[in-house]
Amino acid sequence: MRYVLTTEQMREADTFTVQGLGVPTLELMERAGAALKKEAERLAPTGRILIVCGGGNNGGDGFVCGRLLLASGREVDAVFFAEKRTHECAITLSEFMLNNGKVFDEIPDGEYALVVDCLFGTGYSYRDDERTAAAIRKINTLKKRGAKVLSADIPSGVCGNSGIAKGEAVDADCTLCFGEIKAGAVLADGLDYAGEIVRADIGIVLPSFDAEGHGYARLVEGAEVARHIPRRKRNSHKGNYGKATIVAGSEKYTGAAYLSAVAAVRSGAGYTTLLLPASLFPLFALKIPEALLKTTNGGGRYAYNEEILAEIPKGAVAYGMGMDVSEDVAKGAEYLLSHHEGTLILDADALNSLAAYRKDSLSELLKNASCEVVLTPHPREFARLIDRPCEEVVENALSLAQEYAKEWNVTVLLKGAATILTDGKRTLISTSGTAGQAKGGSGDVLSGVIAGLCASALDGFDGAVCAAYLCGKAAELATADIGEYSLTASDVIEYLGKAFLSLHH
Repeated sequence: MRYVLTTEQMREADTFTVQGLGVPTLELMERAGAALKKEAERLAPTGRILIVCGGGNNGGDGFVCGRLLLASGREVDAVFFAEKRTHECAITLSEFMLNNGKVFDEIPDGEYALVVDCLFGTGYSYRDDERTAAAIRKINTLKKRGAKVLSADIPSGVCGNSGIAKGEAVDADCTLCFGEIKAGAVLADGLDYAGEIVRADIGIVLPSFDAEGHGYARLVEGAEVARHIPRRKRNSHKGNYGKATIVAGSEKYTGAAYLSAVAAVRSGAGYTTLLLPASLFPLFALKIPEALLKTTNGGGRYAYNEEILAEIPKGAVAYGMGMDVSEDVAKGAEYLLSHHEGTLILDADALNSLAAYRKDSLSELLKNASCEVVLTPHPREFARLIDRPCEEVVENALSLAQEYAKEWNVTVLLKGAATILTDGKRTLISTSGTAGQAKGGSGDVLSGVIAGLCASALDGFDGAVCAAYLCGKAAELATADIGEYSLTASDVIEYLGKAFLSLHH
């Protein structure tokens, strides 16, 4: 398992290892420096190496790396970019210089095969400092000239918790995380700046580790998804694989209903029913022959009808895609929360309508829900739901999603460059996917896939986890053939089959 730790969690682990287990900080630096050396040699087997160090323990790791590289015969320069230094950093700096290491106070002009970025650690917070910004720009310029860039723990300029880069940030080819993967390396801007993410075990022990890893987020991996989606038995029939109902669409957003329903059909549901406004029925007749079609009303947008909702069978329901924001949509969500048995996926306009028309009663609706609830917001939708500024949601995505899921007993799937999935006890982060998914319809496909998987026996949390991974994997496979610019939500659906196949190959 690959755990993902916040800055605070990593600090606790460091403290526990040093003070609780008696491992000296300098010993951890030696291990981190050795791991950096090994990675540096992989990235640049030959050529001159530049190590850019700050005054914290991250900089100390860099000086250890430089000393070890010098001892192996490599040409190494170092830049010490700080007025203050920790005690341990001062020791490793002295040892580097005693081994004839050259130390500059500015990044020198020259040709380098590799730059090792040890400027800041995970505790970085944005500072409006032109000297720092200039140093980061110089590192990135060296990369443009052909140097590889290796960042220690997290690219300098990227926040260790949120992954946000508010100013200049190092554009790394590889980020080597010590102990565990850092949250900032896999969230928000971190995915663009970190490059290849590698973990080095240097003996840091997690203080509250247990068999299920509660308290720590971890990355979604294909092997785990494969365990949840076994091969199907030949001796089975459609009744074995459940019923998915998609309630979606309006004259304004006809595509949302189509994409969600087709995605559910492609994701394993034995039966898929699409419930949509009556005026759209002629558009959908024979368009999805595998799905049953039912109508909600005689108009072009959803109108609340309790009798129709009461007919929805036990199973998985995805509700809200392309329905537009209205009181009626909020009423429908309220009814399903109170009466549906099975899994209820609330997406898009369901969330927006609840935020607009049921804000005062939403907490009670979720707390007393008759079904398992999965919420699938993007940051702005989540901000409306919890009544916080969107900027605050982006900066605290991990903790806010965990708190909300735990308080109201729901699964939250918070969309972003990486997808955060949490039920308040377990937290996973899916990094599968490409920038090509940043287009209309991607969320509709995701909701349909969750419904299809949950209909065929997965619970809400596992269904959401597997769907996020599979949609991302399908996008990766499609992008390899047609590129990010041309990728569409329909392409993701077309490649879902290959994504499922990849789990068992």
